[in-house]
Amino acid sequence: MIDTVVSSSSLRLIALLAVFFAVVVGVMFFARLLSGRSAVRRRLSAAQTGPDISEASTGYLRERERMEGWRKLTEAIERAGIQLTDEKNNTLKAKLAMAGFRSPIAVRIFTLARLVLLFGVPILFLTVVLLQPVRPSLFKIYMISVGLALAGMYLPNLWLTQRAERRRNEIVNGFPDCLDLMLVCVEAGLGLEAAFDRVGREIVRSHPGLAEILSTATLELRAGASREQALRSMAQRAQVDEIRAFTTLLIQSDRLGTSIGQTLRIYASEMREKRRLRAEEKAHKLPVLLSIPLVTCMLPTMIGVLMLPAALRVVRILLPLMRGGTH
Repeated sequence: MIDTVVSSSSLRLIALLAVFFAVVVGVMFFARLLSGRSAVRRRLSAAQTGPDISEASTGYLRERERMEGWRKLTEAIERAGIQLTDEKNNTLKAKLAMAGFRSPIAVRIFTLARLVLLFGVPILFLTVVLLQPVRPSLFKIYMISVGLALAGMYLPNLWLTQRAERRRNEIVNGFPDCLDLMLVCVEAGLGLEAAFDRVGREIVRSHPGLAEILSTATLELRAGASREQALRSMAQRAQVDEIRAFTTLLIQSDRLGTSIGQTLRIYASEMREKRRLRAEEKAHKLPVLLSIPLVTCMLPTMIGVLMLPAALRVVRILLPLMRGGTH
């Protein structure tokens, strides 16, 4: 078998790629393991000695330098004559923000990634094909290249849609817990701004999307924005119906002078009830979803097991009798 692999160039290439991917997966696994342990040590040391401000500032500076590098790269590409701004800029920007990418150059980076996948994957495939001693037909190469180009063009959109939907579900499922914590803070005597700040710091690990939304609203309030303006901006950033209704409810309570604690208590109860109904809906969908693989996989097997003895009896007994009767 080793001689066959050595003699065939395609098998050699496949073996080298398999070894390369195995090494990459192993390195990524050990790097993730070591980074997880170091993160645990950092959290333990931060819990003992308090948060490390220099480490946070270093992480912020690294993120800023990375985004500055991306900005320079996109500007250089646009100066070369390739326009990276999409015609549906506002729609794409809103979808990227919903997926968690709020950088001003997120649209350009996403468009650049689509272009790289659109042209890079077919070029890589053509390079591998041209290195082979035995090449497929021209029509097959053309169809595979077109398929790879279409995949590189549309797969990023599917990935972005799935990421935005997953982040939206995380926000919706964690919103009742956020409301309960906010109710506790308000009933303890904190104002709305202080409650947003406190809840945002408490749920930063369990619900990072909600923590980001609340922290941004707190920063806007501290920067001098009115409460109504900050709440409307929070609803616009979240793009979630539950948070939009919650901000409208808070604005009306602020205008009418009603109790925010009572408003939060009623709305938190409604959100918990909606979450329970969503869970029950998913549970009721399970029998219907399970029936598809059962019918596809198990029903033919059961029919075969039940009908096989009868089929064998027909072949062994009835067919000879019918042949004898015809003679």
